[in-house]
Amino acid sequence: MVIAGSVYIHDIPDASLSNIFSSITDTRTRNAMSLVCHKWNLIERSTRTSLALRGKIRDLFLLPTCFRAVTNLDISLLSPWGHPILDSHPNPTLLAQLLSRAFPSVVSLTVYARNQLTLHLLASQWPSLLQVKLVRWHPRPPSPLGSDFYALFEHCHSLASLDLSHFYCWTEDLPPALQRYPSLSASLVHLNILTYSSTEGFKSDELLAITATCPNLRELLATCIFDHRFLGFLGDEALLSLASNCPRLSLLHLIDTNSLSNARGDPNDEGYSPQDARISHVMLTDFFAALPFLEELVLDVCHNVRDTWPALETLNFNCPRLKSLKLGQFHGICRGIHARPDGIALCSRLESLSIKNSADLTDSGLIVIAFGCPGLTKFEVHGCRKITEMGIQKLASILRKTLIDVKISCCKNLNTVSSLRALEAIQDRIQRLHVDCLWEDMKQFEGETSSGGSDGFRHFLSEKRVGNREEPRLKKKSKMFHGNGNGYSSGPWSKLQSLSLWIEVGKLLSPLVLSGLEDCPMLEEIKIKVEGDCRYQPRPSWEGFGLSSLTCYPQLSELHLDCGSAIGFALTAPTGQADLSLWERFYLQGVGDLNLTVINYWPPQDMDVNQRNLSLPAAGLLALCRKLRKLFIHGTANEHFMTMLLKIQTLRDVQLREDYYPAPENDTTTEMRIASCFRFEDALNRRLIPD
Repeated sequence: MVIAGSVYIHDIPDASLSNIFSSITDTRTRNAMSLVCHKWNLIERSTRTSLALRGKIRDLFLLPTCFRAVTNLDISLLSPWGHPILDSHPNPTLLAQLLSRAFPSVVSLTVYARNQLTLHLLASQWPSLLQVKLVRWHPRPPSPLGSDFYALFEHCHSLASLDLSHFYCWTEDLPPALQRYPSLSASLVHLNILTYSSTEGFKSDELLAITATCPNLRELLATCIFDHRFLGFLGDEALLSLASNCPRLSLLHLIDTNSLSNARGDPNDEGYSPQDARISHVMLTDFFAALPFLEELVLDVCHNVRDTWPALETLNFNCPRLKSLKLGQFHGICRGIHARPDGIALCSRLESLSIKNSADLTDSGLIVIAFGCPGLTKFEVHGCRKITEMGIQKLASILRKTLIDVKISCCKNLNTVSSLRALEAIQDRIQRLHVDCLWEDMKQFEGETSSGGSDGFRHFLSEKRVGNREEPRLKKKSKMFHGNGNGYSSGPWSKLQSLSLWIEVGKLLSPLVLSGLEDCPMLEEIKIKVEGDCRYQPRPSWEGFGLSSLTCYPQLSELHLDCGSAIGFALTAPTGQADLSLWERFYLQGVGDLNLTVINYWPPQDMDVNQRNLSLPAAGLLALCRKLRKLFIHGTANEHFMTMLLKIQTLRDVQLREDYYPAPENDTTTEMRIASCFRFEDALNRRLIPD
């Protein structure tokens, strides 16, 4: 470990070494550094500030006691996931005390609080907590309103941040709890009540009661109701009162509950919702003027807000610090007349802009936005049917020096090839990308590759990589598949690190590589979301979805395969229909060909029985991932299916996360139970892991 000449790294003062260790955040890197020598081990342990515990809480002898400096502790992932962590010990008070002694410096805590006992015991052990995130996907236990929060608010008087985005409770639970502890409410700076675990949004009176009790909020994220047909909707008066209650807000997210469904929508839709929101132009102007410290604003209304360009023009003056903006169902945001900046294009300081379901946004509007917002590094467009490849191409060319994060989704005139072709100007700079998998000439492509199935496709890719003599054949096929006359062939996406995809159920992933993404040397992560109804699809082919086509990405190590929005028959399918086990085989076929170290997998579901189960074919295919280290299954599984995963020698962390509401309360005899999880993890830990 020589630095230069005869100077060794051990000659560096301990204070400097500590600063070097503190700057390293990657967990595996820190673990490797701690194994170098005893001195490095002590420095690493004394400088680690963030830790997420895994494993079984009943094994108290495995509780680490060397991380005395940890300030950010996550105990929401203890096994079995979702089980009350203190219920597994005969003396829960003693267990809570042991946790506080092992981590005495904790000021930020994330915990799965399935019952009130968990918070009652833990909050008293860390009275100096500043940040708390509560997690619960199981049904709310019967209790008086607000009682879930009483223990936390009673002991943690310095609480400044509360995150309830993944904590299932009733919307009427929070206001009385905050009103009962006014001093704590006044100290809150960050409040996240974007309730992903519930379809109910906060009514206007509840939201106003919360903001009136917490006047010093700097960051507020909330689900609410903008539909005026429902009681408690947010309109002009409520929005102005909210701004008056919390005038120091720097971050504000107000999202309609319908937007959290995460459904893609219909690109052929005209873009206008059946109802208009009760939001006027005058109110918007006054609303922006009342929040001068805004830096990030999200207004996803899901109901028409028309001709908004005059109000948006005041944003640049009223909110000079605004850097990030997302608008949903806002129409007339930019007229684009005579190439003069107007509307949202006058917000010249924006660095991130997301436009969702803007029915009248055109290519000229995109060009004006690009000229008016020259500092954009992130741009998202969703459900805008009038924009075309030309508009995105011009925007990318104008913002070539800054734009590195792009999302194009549910736009009628932009399929995969046209989206990628439009981004050609920044393909050597872009780092994060989302596109929809929409193939123009699918039948013609299938005819070219049907003779060899997925194996033939892999052979075709290998021919591309082997020498120049196969290059003319590749260009010929690419030209035929792209359907254009210029023989478009994409160059390298040299800095692309994360790729996100949407694809309709039953469609193949294989054409992705030939659509212009064949050369991504730095791609590390792919996220795939499958959406649709399997019950109206023909039986899936045995050739598979096409995951094996991703072998052309040498650095690919992490895969998120979300089939949770694919609906089908979980148990017995009618005659002629395929059950979900066949669809899981279809989607996971070829996953073993990839050198993945992390997989997040959401099985398809049968909504009639609220069930997401890992099937036997899925377990067998996942067991073929020989280099896998972490596997997170967002559902449940049979115990004997899980034992197949023990064949993966490098596997270190496996979790079943029932993170959908309502999480199964009582598992059946064939599914993973608490004892089943313990037996599986015991078997997992008995193996000799190579590294």
